[in-house]
Amino acid sequence: MTLISRAEEDPLDAYSRVVTEVAALLTPSVANLRVRSGSGSGVVISPDGFVLTSAHVVARTRRGVASFVDGRELRVEVVGADPLSDLAVLRAEAGELVPAELGDAETLRVGQLVVAIGNPHGFTGSVTAGVVSALNRSLPTRSGSASRIVENVIQTDAALNPGNSGGALADGRGRVVGINTAVAGVGLGLAVPINATTRRIVAALMTEGRFRRAYVGLAGGPRPLPPRVAGALGRRSGVEVVQVVPGSPADRAGLRAEDLIVALGGRPVEDVDDLQRLMTGELIGSAVGATVLRQGEPVELELVPEELDG
Repeated sequence: MTLISRAEEDPLDAYSRVVTEVAALLTPSVANLRVRSGSGSGVVISPDGFVLTSAHVVARTRRGVASFVDGRELRVEVVGADPLSDLAVLRAEAGELVPAELGDAETLRVGQLVVAIGNPHGFTGSVTAGVVSALNRSLPTRSGSASRIVENVIQTDAALNPGNSGGALADGRGRVVGINTAVAGVGLGLAVPINATTRRIVAALMTEGRFRRAYVGLAGGPRPLPPRVAGALGRRSGVEVVQVVPGSPADRAGLRAEDLIVALGGRPVEDVDDLQRLMTGELIGSAVGATVLRQGEPVELELVPEELDG
């Protein structure tokens, strides 16, 4: 009898209460974006009008309209886009918007509750919920001739549909931990994480309109280190050079196929993600030391990365 009366007094269980609270907190911050190439979603990240979305939502366009649940429709303009992270920043024509709080995807755990808010098929302010199905997924991206793997992508079973791209993936406290980017299948959605790396990208897009990356001109893959070297370095793998682009910084530095890169600029390199992470704008035009194993022996080379031209 007691259980029934409690259920009648409070029809919301704990799960529902979290979802409804997150929805109430975040829905005013999520916009329905309409652009020439289609539609999508965006997340307000500052009260003066900056909006974060997916780069593919605003590809091949510079302007659009953002609709909010309070009925406002505001013109927006693309400030900067980075297709290689699938992130873009827009600026709305008016201030006094409700910004979302950005969280940190590095704190997520598999099985954790997440809430997706966006505009699937144009239905403004739609809310779905699910769990983090997996972490550290990879998302291939491309910009012109340049390609890259977005690392640490979040996989969720929260229902996503066309139009959710650019919308918010939030934790149980209403903090945005990801920007929904792709539907890989039924019950399988992907989101670009909000972490230290993507925060730097967003900040650069807001201030400079672009995110600069260094380029060395090689293709590689992970390879185990010889036991003697692994013991000396305290790690198990490096990046084997598979191909060197003729005339590239790697070519000019003397890198060869089958070289095994173990450090760049004094920082350890264990896999391709490490190498990509080090390709920041600060390296462009600067000499940086590369430690490689060539036929089992260490060789020191000097690279001068160029700016990646997407």
